[in-house]
Amino acid sequence: MERYRCIPCGYVYDPQEGDPDNGIKPGTSFADLPEDWVCPLCGTDKSEFEKDE
Repeated sequence: MERYRCIPCGYVYDPQEGDPDNGIKPGTSFADLPEDWVCPLCGTDKSEFEKDE
């Protein structure tokens, strides 16, 4: 599964880790995140993320 980076702050969403503090289980792909999920560091929405190369 691919990692995604938040453009404004640099946070990397790693599907292997998920976002357990916000109810996202490990193994959840970026595409499967809820539409209302936001970056846990800066609060921006999913549209501001890009694939982490």
